[in-house]
Amino acid sequence: MTPAELRAKLKELMNLPAETEWVEFKEAKTSFDPEKLGEYFSALSNEANLNGQKTGWLVFGVTDKMPRQIVGTKYKSDRPSLDALKKQIADHTGNRLTFDQVYELSFPEGRVLMFEIPPALRGAPTAWKGHNYGRDGESIGALNPREYERIRGQATREDWSTQIVEDATLADLDPQAIQFARAQYLKKHPQHVTELPKWDDATFLNKAKVCIGGKVTRAALLLLGKEESAHFLSPAQARVTWVLRDERNLEKDYQHFDLPFILVGDRVLGKIRNLTIRHLPSGTLFPNEVTQYDPWVIRETLHNCIAHQDYVMGGRISVVETPELLLLTNLGSFIPGRKNDSTRRAA
Repeated sequence: MTPAELRAKLKELMNLPAETEWVEFKEAKTSFDPEKLGEYFSALSNEANLNGQKTGWLVFGVTDKMPRQIVGTKYKSDRPSLDALKKQIADHTGNRLTFDQVYELSFPEGRVLMFEIPPALRGAPTAWKGHNYGRDGESIGALNPREYERIRGQATREDWSTQIVEDATLADLDPQAIQFARAQYLKKHPQHVTELPKWDDATFLNKAKVCIGGKVTRAALLLLGKEESAHFLSPAQARVTWVLRDERNLEKDYQHFDLPFILVGDRVLGKIRNLTIRHLPSGTLFPNEVTQYDPWVIRETLHNCIAHQDYVMGGRISVVETPELLLLTNLGSFIPGRKNDSTRRAA
């Protein structure tokens, strides 16, 4: 937005009724509680979604009482500090939403900051540190159950994974992943052993139902996309993170695994310390040897996490290894849903 457009927008916002729930004014003359900033981000993002607004606004340096007056703010007076707020917010929102822009305007009465806040994603309320906030008139508090369900209900109207990504092409898919997919397809459909080599990639991917009419879907990108193709899925995170923790729960090592997900199973399995355990049955001097974890169980659990991840929520899949257990978690729910359905243990 140009300076003239920003001034016009500020004037428009200042003339809105006091109870407008997707706009908030604060004087913030010298400072502002960072926790409150996060809560307002969550609330205004959710209210922008509920009110059909393209943007929510938090404005510093203007009084909240009508008629509103510019009083100026010295909050984060240097640009690097303002820019750093984007990461600070993203680090604590469940879907890593953050300010679209932070604008600075100068007036004779002082400096004004305009924080441009994106609406909550369809089906995913914007949470701050795990809590969903909303507004009732001028008050901020927990997002009420009815509004929470209104946002969550938006997700049921479409299958995220089947949506076509218009700008993506077959060139954005990994040839090695496609070759692996062909081999797996043949195992399940051996009757196509003669025809499969004759199918080009577009034909094969259509028959495998990960592309539609030769067009790339989000499912195709998740399973077969090149690592650098992940941007097509933003703000969803296409990443599996393995973390190794010691007996005191301190992090010792980690590694990220990106697209293509069809190849991620063996890569993650290669990081896990699957120790050999020796069990001596009674009546013999020869021990039985078994691995600590069944590799098939790990792969199956990881594949379930990938298949049932709620990518709209913007989180990643985690594989946490400790001396006692292996914990795999995703966001969302399994089918059928049940308690603790976002956690699966391989032990």
